[in-house]
Amino acid sequence: MKAIGIGILASFFFAVTFVLNKLMSDSGGSWIWSASLRYIFMLPLLLVVVLARKRFRKLMKEMCQHPWQWVWWSFIGFGLFYAPLCFASVYSPAWLVAGTWQFTIIAGSLLVPLFHETLQTADGIVKVRKRIPFKGMGMSLMILFGIGFMEWSQSTHVSIHDLSLGTVPVIIAAFAYPLGNRKMMELCEGRLDAYQRTLGMTIASLPIWLILSLYQIVAHGLPSANQSLQAFIVAVFSGVIATVLFFTATDLAKDNVQQLATVEATQSGEVVFTLIGELLIIAGTKISIGGLVGLCFVVIGMVLHSFISTHGERTSDNETIQIPS
Repeated sequence: MKAIGIGILASFFFAVTFVLNKLMSDSGGSWIWSASLRYIFMLPLLLVVVLARKRFRKLMKEMCQHPWQWVWWSFIGFGLFYAPLCFASVYSPAWLVAGTWQFTIIAGSLLVPLFHETLQTADGIVKVRKRIPFKGMGMSLMILFGIGFMEWSQSTHVSIHDLSLGTVPVIIAAFAYPLGNRKMMELCEGRLDAYQRTLGMTIASLPIWLILSLYQIVAHGLPSANQSLQAFIVAVFSGVIATVLFFTATDLAKDNVQQLATVEATQSGEVVFTLIGELLIIAGTKISIGGLVGLCFVVIGMVLHSFISTHGERTSDNETIQIPS
């Protein structure tokens, strides 16, 4: 239950991302600056925290052992996650981006067979490949139905072109974030805490943010002071606080497929927090009856998903497979 509570708290801070990204977009700010500035601002903030905890040297040692894996999985987990989310905010309201983002719950479950763990058995050391947690997936389908209903309600107000540009990037991000996060957990094997891992992935993803920033400077110039301030707020609330909370929650649940799926399911709380924030902050925000119905399905699916994963049968969904060393 502790991991679930931390996950819900993280969803509150993550909601800041969707609301402020839309606010920056509506104010004429570039989605490239919205994405790049978040991680550029995150770097010194996290660096101070890790240095204060005297754990920077250990992080550097870990990164030097597998530099290319750090760069690759950080590009997937941070770059291919956040840049598409910012791009989608240009074409969709914040509540719809947040709602579509809940596809990550299904994506996370579908990614399970890509991971395994090493176990000591009577037959020696074996690698265990995990199966898709189909029991939790049943409730995930309700979430998927809710997302589809929201998209359908929005399709009556925008063109198919804009709907696609506001949806497809979010689905890409929904696969990228859990994949990058889990691969980094697998690589670190518990040797780094959430602060170290977040800082390490921020450092390793800097090339993509610097390339995008350089392009934007040459093509359109520097960001406005207003966008820089809003991006800094996103960096603090979502990039640092929410990310560290979420990584802490996933670390607590990493050894149990069902619990890990439940922690990822708590991020559906972002939908509610984002909708409330958008209605309060962004003028002219509207949501149709169909959109509200879809949101209800998403939230109900999240709650049932958590209930089944927490209180249901706790038998292992793992499949033991002998894999040559």
